Amino acid sequence: MTIDRRAAIGLIGSGAALPAMARAADAAAPGRFAHGVASGDPTPRGAILWTRVTPASAAQANPIPLRWHVAESADGKPVESGSAEARPARDFTVKVEPRRLKPGRDYHYWFELADGVRSPTGRFRTLPEGKTADAVMAVVSCQLYPGGFFTAYDSIAALERIDAVVHLGDYIYEYGADGYGAEIGQTIGRTAQPAHEIVTLADYRARHAQYKGDAALQAAHARAAFICVWDDHETANDSWIGGAENHQPATEGDWAKRKAAAMQAYFEWMPIRDPAAGDPWDAINRRFDFGDLATLLMVETRLLARSEQAGFKGETPGRSEVEAVLAERNRPDREMLGEPQRAWLERELAASVKAGTPWQILGNQVVMARVNGPDLARLFGADKAAAMVSSLEPKVRAQVEMAQAGYRAGLPFNLDAWDGYPAARERLYQSIRRAGAHPIVLAGDSHAFWANQLADADGAAIGVEFGTSAISSPSIGDTLPQVPLGALLEKASPEVLFCDQRAKGYILLTLTPERATGDYVAMSTILETKAESRSLARFSVSPGGSTLVKE
Repeated sequence: MTIDRRAAIGLIGSGAALPAMARAADAAAPGRFAHGVASGDPTPRGAILWTRVTPASAAQANPIPLRWHVAESADGKPVESGSAEARPARDFTVKVEPRRLKPGRDYHYWFELADGVRSPTGRFRTLPEGKTADAVMAVVSCQLYPGGFFTAYDSIAALERIDAVVHLGDYIYEYGADGYGAEIGQTIGRTAQPAHEIVTLADYRARHAQYKGDAALQAAHARAAFICVWDDHETANDSWIGGAENHQPATEGDWAKRKAAAMQAYFEWMPIRDPAAGDPWDAINRRFDFGDLATLLMVETRLLARSEQAGFKGETPGRSEVEAVLAERNRPDREMLGEPQRAWLERELAASVKAGTPWQILGNQVVMARVNGPDLARLFGADKAAAMVSSLEPKVRAQVEMAQAGYRAGLPFNLDAWDGYPAARERLYQSIRRAGAHPIVLAGDSHAFWANQLADADGAAIGVEFGTSAISSPSIGDTLPQVPLGALLEKASPEVLFCDQRAKGYILLTLTPERATGDYVAMSTILETKAESRSLARFSVSPGGSTLVKE
């Protein structure tokens, strides 16, 4: 299938993308809808509906009134309407929630200003209730704006059936125009704005605005409701409860203030339900039920409780530093979810199992499986491994040599994943076992595709994991074109059945009472706006099972 972003935006009749404005904004209009529309956090009776009004004047200081409407077809009579205001205090963003819709149905929605200027029309599906035959979700993660065009979103926007998009984080990146992915961005004309690393509320708002200006992302948001959690880059790289690798207090100020600015912009610009009164912004763990078919539990693994990542501090670690990292990694008190969230998750899993729901799904940011770092000397022999490493450019070679020293000592492939927190993972697995669940774990963050079979420290089966690649962010495999990294990780790691470190795209997850199928959809390119999509691999599992079957 060939997807062209510009063509997709013209698919008005299908509802796959953005229809034309009812009337273009003119100089006398109070504003325009430059960032499209979006929906999220669906319920059986509605969803969060989002837009932003771009004021006609930068000096606009008063709220801008508008109306919203929901109908059963793109040109139908509204079945629910209401009023709202785009307020300066929320960067002129708007979120509303219809509450009188019917379950398991597609709806269309739009906003309009007082003078008749109308937004694009979006589409979403309410959650079903009761007996449910199937559900279809797209699973996405990691969209670096300078890293490439969001061609996967064009593919999603053109899907005939899609109930929700599950976004596992890294919706934006905090780096400046000379940071991560800068060379690609300069080549294809996609550089980060503002040009500096974002730190303040104004910075984070501007970066969200740049992303929401992307036509492919707008098309996907207009096609289906998003169910989102953040990962680290919505604040700063490798964030944890007390800071981030990419936050320097001496030059960037207090971490709590930066985090608060990032969270405020996130809740302004994302179609996500605001926290309940008295709850912290960090608490975005929540539950979605797809009738009697599936329970989706979204968890937070960055800001609520995560301990600081263990890792090397120097360029060439010695034996003592490797041992110190191992000791830190293995500390029993290191956390990912934290006790309150883990207890909540156990209760929700147990309730879903008790209700007879076939599928329990964890929307989780980082890879959960045990992934062993490949020892190149053991796999290829010392001479061939040395030749392979020496062929790399100096900076990459130094990083690979450092990683190899850690792998030989027993460190896992990625200390920023659950592998960096083995005690916390075992506590989670104990909760899963007590709940009687065999969940499907969804993972992002790694910029690679994974199909994993999860097991606890004793080797007992826990569940399965579908890991999605990035929309556009480069992977370790991209930096090592000479190394068949995915195949090496499969060979080194008993839990890894499939790993592709190069392809970009998404997973299309289809659920029925008898089977869950993950279709790994890869895009032919992210360096041009026109791309083809293909099925890279397909794996399925039966309810209550922990064995993936390749189809």
